[in-house]
Amino acid sequence: MLRSGEGNQFRILDSLKSGTRLEVLQEGENSGYTKVRTQDGQEGWVLSRYLSNQPIARDRLAATQKKLEQTESALKEARDQLQSLRQQRDELASSEQSLQSRAGKLSSELDRIKEVSSNALTLDRRNRELQESNQQLKKEVEVLTAENERLEAKKESDFMLLGAGLVGLGVLIAIVLPWLKPTRKTDNWA
Repeated sequence: MLRSGEGNQFRILDSLKSGTRLEVLQEGENSGYTKVRTQDGQEGWVLSRYLSNQPIARDRLAATQKKLEQTESALKEARDQLQSLRQQRDELASSEQSLQSRAGKLSSELDRIKEVSSNALTLDRRNRELQESNQQLKKEVEVLTAENERLEAKKESDFMLLGAGLVGLGVLIAIVLPWLKPTRKTDNWA
């Protein structure tokens, strides 16, 4: 109750509801009353024991409930975010395992490539040696083929010469042999 003076004997100016904001103007001496001003500018006296620096319990409860709702909403968001982060973590773990497996395969492939490449110089040298050897063998085959053809031609010419020599010998024998043979004298008159 807002009164016109310090005490119950003064008239009531307004009936104040619990939680009404008041501006303290003056505290009474030993009367237990405080002079206040309402938000609409009305001034009067109120028992000091009804005044509080804190909001009333109903307002504090409403503020606490609102804060609780906000906290629950933030908690729900945090849980959703945690679930999302767990899924991302699981995906990353799976991806990491895949990458580690691939890295192992690539490492094995790299080792094999290193081994092959270390033999590459030896293989290249051996390849050049085999190519040179192949070239020499081709030259030898060409030489032997030419020699074989020459020998075939010589064989034919030798055969022809032998045949000609035998024919010549046969003719010579046919001519000389009758001369060498003693001839008998025969009488043609008989």
